Amino acid sequence: MSTSFFLVRHALKEKKMGDVPITSMGISQAQATARYFTNLPVAAIFSSPLRRAKETAEYIALEAKSTICVDARLRERANWGDLPGQTFDEFVAMWERCTREPDYIPPVGDSVLQARQRLSSLLFEIATQHPPHSNIVIVTHGGLITDFLVHTFHKEDLEAWHPNFISVQSELVTECSITKLTYESGNFKIADFASVKHLHKS
Repeated sequence: MSTSFFLVRHALKEKKMGDVPITSMGISQAQATARYFTNLPVAAIFSSPLRRAKETAEYIALEAKSTICVDARLRERANWGDLPGQTFDEFVAMWERCTREPDYIPPVGDSVLQARQRLSSLLFEIATQHPPHSNIVIVTHGGLITDFLVHTFHKEDLEAWHPNFISVQSELVTECSITKLTYESGNFKIADFASVKHLHKS
C-alpha cells in the first residue's frame, strides 16, 4: 500500500527580482493543473511559501476542495532577490555552481544537499501522518524537485526518464509539470516524471 506524491512545479512567473506572482499564462497553466486533480481524492496540499507556488496551489485547492499547508521546507534552494545587489547573471552563476558542487553553501539560500534534505524530511513526515493510498500534492520549485531526484535515485533510474538527466537537470522540470512519486516501506519510486499532458488538453 503506497502513498502517492504529486510534485508540481509552480506556474509561469513574472521575470522580475523577488517574490513574484504568476503571469496570465501561468494562471491558465495553474487552472489546467487544477483540473487534473478534479477526480482524484486529494488528502492534502502543501506549498512553498513563495508567491508563485502559493498562487498555483490556490487554484488546485479550489478544484480539489482542500486547504493548503505552507511549509518553508518547500522553498527553492535560492531565490533571485534574496541577496541585496545581486544581478541576475550573478544569481545564475551562483545557481550553476551549486548544481555542480552539491555541498557548496551559497551566500544566500541552501546547498543542493541541504535543499534535498529539506524536501526529503517533509515527504517522510507526511507519509507517516497520512494513511496508505493517500494522494498528496506538493507545489514547489523545479530546482528543489531535481535536487531531490538527483540525490535520491540511482543514475540508471533517472536516465530511464531522460538519457542525460543529470547534465540537463535544470531544463527538465517545466512550469506546472507533475512528477509522481510513490512511497512504500521507506522507499520512493518515480511513477511519472515532469508530465505536461494535462496542459495540452482542450
